[in-house]
Amino acid sequence: MSFKKIAYDVRDDIATIAFDDPKTMNAAGMDTIEELLLAIEQAGDEARCTIITGNGRGFCSGANLSSDPGERPQGKPDAGKGLDTHYNPFIKAMRTHPHPIITAVNGAAAGVGCSIALMGDFIIAAQSGYFLQAFRRIGLVPDGGSTFLLPRLVGRAKAMEMTLFGDKVFADQALEWGMINKVVPDDQLMNEARAYAKRLADGPTQALALIRDLVWQAEDNDFDSQLQAERFAQRTAGRQPDFKEGVKAFLEKRPANFRKA
Repeated sequence: MSFKKIAYDVRDDIATIAFDDPKTMNAAGMDTIEELLLAIEQAGDEARCTIITGNGRGFCSGANLSSDPGERPQGKPDAGKGLDTHYNPFIKAMRTHPHPIITAVNGAAAGVGCSIALMGDFIIAAQSGYFLQAFRRIGLVPDGGSTFLLPRLVGRAKAMEMTLFGDKVFADQALEWGMINKVVPDDQLMNEARAYAKRLADGPTQALALIRDLVWQAEDNDFDSQLQAERFAQRTAGRQPDFKEGVKAFLEKRPANFRKA
């Protein structure tokens, strides 16, 4: 389908979804989120790894406050309504995606854009990239799952610092804090992202889906629950053709040729 606020491309089993609204520095208005939700569902069917990035000067500057009708209600304001209808469904779609997601952060990842960036299973940032919890600047609270993600990524103290003061956390500092996986020169961002995506796309798709789900579950499970989750995931993985191919390749001392299930 044709998109207006994002760009979508699939090559070599890798889907690339890019914010593409230069007039707003890739703001994530509700219309953009609707397109993102459609694109990520499409990517789930067409690819084996998904990259989310931003075209132009930034990743995503946050919600588009100038255009979202939900920000200008007739009665009592409810700034959380759009979370129910648009933003939270997209964040949940990222969480339940059927294969790994790489977020490639160029320039600003602000507001809900920061949340989307941090939802990546592998997060790579350009040297100029930065992360900003901008909500306090307009008298709102962090959303898009960021109050869940940040304490788990960087600890309570740094999560408090980032959200209460609303200062930029640049790529090198984000790497030092454990928020992201890698920092690369600006002109190498997409080449690096695609190289990692290729490794994932060539892997055992079902097993990687199970791995990412187990790691996400581990944020909430107790030890016994996680052992049980691993047990059932291993049963599922062991019934996939990729397991048979992986063992065969190991015994034959050759690279495995995994296929999309």
